Amino acid sequence: MRTTPPSRLAPRALVLSAADADDILDDEALTLPPAWTPPQRPPLPVVAAVVPVVGAVALWLVTGSVFALWFALLGPLIAAATLFDARRAARRDGRRAAAAAVRARERVRVALDVRHDAERTQLWLRHPDVSRFDVREDDIWRGGAVGALVVGAGDRASAMRVTGGDGDPDAAALRRRAARVSGAPIAVPAAAGVVVVGPDALAAAVQRALVLQLCLAHAPGELGILEPVDPEFDWSQTLPHRLGARPAVRLAIVAPGGRVPAEADVAVARCRPGDPLPPRCAAVISVSSPDAAHLDHAGESLPLQVEALSLAQAEAIVAVLAARAEHSLGISRDAGEPIALADLRDATPEPAGGGLPAVIGITDRVPFTVDLVHDGPHAIVAGVTGSGKSELLITWVLALCATRTTDEVTFLLADFKGGTAFDALAGVPHVTGVITDLDGAGARRAIESLRAELRRRESAIAAAGARDILDPRVRLPRLVVVVDEFAALLADHPELHAVFADLAARGRALGIHLVLGTQRAAGVIRENLLANCPLRLSLRVTDPSDSRAILGVDDAAHLPGGVSGRGSALVRRASDSRPVAVRIALSGPDDVAATALRTGERAPQRPWLPELPRQVTLDELERRPPAVSGASTAAGELLLGVADEPERQRQPTLALSPADRALLVVGGPGSGVSNTLALVGAQATRSVRVPADAEGLWDAVAALAEQPPTAGTVVLVDDLDAVGARLPAEYAQTLWERLDAAVRRAADEGAIVVAGAHRMTGPVSRLAELFPKRLLLPYPTRMDHAAAGGEPASFDPGAPAGRGWLDGRTVQIALAPSHAGGASPLADAPIDARTSGDRRPPWEPAGRLTGLVARRSPASRAALAAWEARGITVSGLDAYAADPTAGGAAAERVVVAGEPEDWQRHWRLLADIRGDHDLVVDTSCAAELRVLVGYRGVAPYCEPGRGRAWLVAAGADPVRIVLPASDSGRTVRTVL
Repeated sequence: MRTTPPSRLAPRALVLSAADADDILDDEALTLPPAWTPPQRPPLPVVAAVVPVVGAVALWLVTGSVFALWFALLGPLIAAATLFDARRAARRDGRRAAAAAVRARERVRVALDVRHDAERTQLWLRHPDVSRFDVREDDIWRGGAVGALVVGAGDRASAMRVTGGDGDPDAAALRRRAARVSGAPIAVPAAAGVVVVGPDALAAAVQRALVLQLCLAHAPGELGILEPVDPEFDWSQTLPHRLGARPAVRLAIVAPGGRVPAEADVAVARCRPGDPLPPRCAAVISVSSPDAAHLDHAGESLPLQVEALSLAQAEAIVAVLAARAEHSLGISRDAGEPIALADLRDATPEPAGGGLPAVIGITDRVPFTVDLVHDGPHAIVAGVTGSGKSELLITWVLALCATRTTDEVTFLLADFKGGTAFDALAGVPHVTGVITDLDGAGARRAIESLRAELRRRESAIAAAGARDILDPRVRLPRLVVVVDEFAALLADHPELHAVFADLAARGRALGIHLVLGTQRAAGVIRENLLANCPLRLSLRVTDPSDSRAILGVDDAAHLPGGVSGRGSALVRRASDSRPVAVRIALSGPDDVAATALRTGERAPQRPWLPELPRQVTLDELERRPPAVSGASTAAGELLLGVADEPERQRQPTLALSPADRALLVVGGPGSGVSNTLALVGAQATRSVRVPADAEGLWDAVAALAEQPPTAGTVVLVDDLDAVGARLPAEYAQTLWERLDAAVRRAADEGAIVVAGAHRMTGPVSRLAELFPKRLLLPYPTRMDHAAAGGEPASFDPGAPAGRGWLDGRTVQIALAPSHAGGASPLADAPIDARTSGDRRPPWEPAGRLTGLVARRSPASRAALAAWEARGITVSGLDAYAADPTAGGAAAERVVVAGEPEDWQRHWRLLADIRGDHDLVVDTSCAAELRVLVGYRGVAPYCEPGRGRAWLVAAGADPVRIVLPASDSGRTVRTVL
């Protein structure tokens, strides 16, 4: 590769390596000494001048000698000498400081030159132009986002800083020099667009250099040149960047007078002097010679030296790039012709050692073969949408089916990209089934069934006395599981990654092979699965990390896109040191027809059972053979339905045994909760069904708490979550406590408790802890399903009534006998409150004296009227208290009636009746019950407005009674 050497200050910088540059840039900061400042002039030494004068005068006075006065001259002499010596010392220090400053500036100047050279080297390494790519060919197609475009060399801000030297003009000039580095690359954002203005020949040479700089930095998959290109740029015809139809970044080369296409991401345009500048080109390069150019960008104008390429140099670089693309990426301009799989079918080699060789394409114009057994046993196929991944998988399957019988190989296909990827394989006899993302939970179930296929094959190999499928005594076809969009499958069912990891680890010896297709591999396929897939095939990917995860190199990210690049793949087998470029063959209807001739002696066995039936009756369960040969239903077991165990490829009968103790059935409306209870009750020899009405519910729970059921009894409680709503708060709390005790004692006695609920409310959730088993029936929403304790991933919006989850298995509950003959699906049985309640006969006073506490209500008046009709005397409380013998002395039975307030006024009479006679308290006086009868417990629940009352017989605990209704038209008006 040859380019015109640009005239710039760069030769010395290229001598330094990046490591040397880093060492230099990491040195200590450059600091200059401050400018020397002369010291202040010392003050006149007055004391030193006066002291000799005073001493001389004193000597003269003492000695009387005139000669002593000569000593007075020493004072001025000492002062003058001191001033002279200070000035001399200052001049000496100034000369020394100036010499030190010169030496410091020279040292900093030398270090600054070295550091600028290192910084310049780093900048050119980071932003190379065409000449730098010629020196460092390893940087070609180094990848990364298309960011900066080097437009020339010039002065730019430097990271170097020199401190100190304040007050020194020479130091200030050195600091200004340190702030700018010369001969450095001047770069602009490529997305801003560049236009070169100048004479045609020179401007075209600069434009060629800018275009090829981008093509050298970015591979064809990252950068593509938009078509059509002006005939002036015919030198770019063989650039591999013109082969991809859908690159990540689109480059437009614009001739003078041309327009920048709207779809262009980067534009490199050329304009003649005086012509209007094209839009979308923010950077303008005005050139008059390679060494005389100006850049106008972002409001700044910078002088620079540009790089120019002659036409011959540009064509030489284009030829190098085209050869590089064909060698490393398998891209050539004549590679667009499709390759027919039928033309390569005869080139398939004979299998050796039980292998599965298949010709899937050509490389260097010869057929290319992959062997799933010897190169695998598992493979990963990566590629973005439109790269030809589905076509590769179909070609591979048909290549094997056309040369192998169904006794040798079978296929299970999983399509998670819409359900139509494998439509072309519908008539292939080797295909045992196709799973799609439209199957919902059925797809997960089918793949989980592969665990059972593993066990089946292990048993078959062990029965033949062999170690693996290669033993000739083993007659099992190899099973190839092909998944298109493996990442989408894991996104819908992340729990299936463990299944595939198990298949990958154990599949080689059992003859199960995986071919996993995915758009992305990095972060999707875990290491434990990736390590068992040595056969790697990658079509074009957009992220280099995906290419490295599959092939160990970035080459797949450089494959071209578009129609011309479709089917270009890189294959790396376990024996390959580097990926091999392969052009994948395309299949057609003739290839599908060829597979019909390869049927074997045995029909392929589907590796999973059909789904559970949407309805099953009790009779069908009784006739159903046991899951284990020779087994039978144990004594006391109650049939529930059919369980699905795809991991064992069986659907056993589901039963409830006394050892299970208790079962909680939860589900939404119409899910079959009441049907499940009815199914259990229909089979039980002894059962106790807790009534739905409030009074019956109270009595039944109280009886169960006091006397637990015997062994073998089934206790049925429906609408458990509605219990609290049927009773007042005080009664509801007591009922929950008694229900808790009843469930505990019933389970301990060997009885089975089956309860049904729709919502897991507070009390129900606490009581649910006593139920070892929980049957979860369908809910209308995923949120309700999760709130009831189900896994969100197991929610099936299309689940039929009776389809549930029990002990981690999917089950279908049978129809109860009462529902089996109906045409409607399972539904909860409605409850009619009018037919429930206390059916005991109305209570009638038997003693001589009876007290009635009641308010004015139709029920109490009707009761009094009925009693009077039967010959019982009814007296008001006030009248009876005033004269107990008045009007009722001869009566055998007397009922004294009054309101609660009246009875509290006649407390002595109340105490007598409560202690020795019968006291009846109407439900309208429930708030005063404890005050009137002195009872601290919870009386039996009485439903208001239904003719109920509490009877306290001679101080005993209150019991519920039924008041009579009036059987005549008489109404007692004087008593209440």
